Amino acid sequence: MIKEVRLQLERTPFTPFLIRTSDGHEYRVPTVDHAWIVPRGNKVAVATDEGSIALLGPLHINRVIESPESA
Repeated sequence: MIKEVRLQLERTPFTPFLIRTSDGHEYRVPTVDHAWIVPRGNKVAVATDEGSIALLGPLHINRVIESPESA
């Protein structure tokens, strides 16, 4: 699933998306600056506007979804 996140982040023009995890939580990625793949390529970090960061492993990322407000 990291590959799918990478494809979304590299998309031109960028389209907001959601990352859904195995516990059902959805992490919103409204801009390319809100998410990145760590240098080893084995985790995705997602930042919120409030300053918190979620570190997501590949086994817990279930789905990458185009954000409803971008449709």
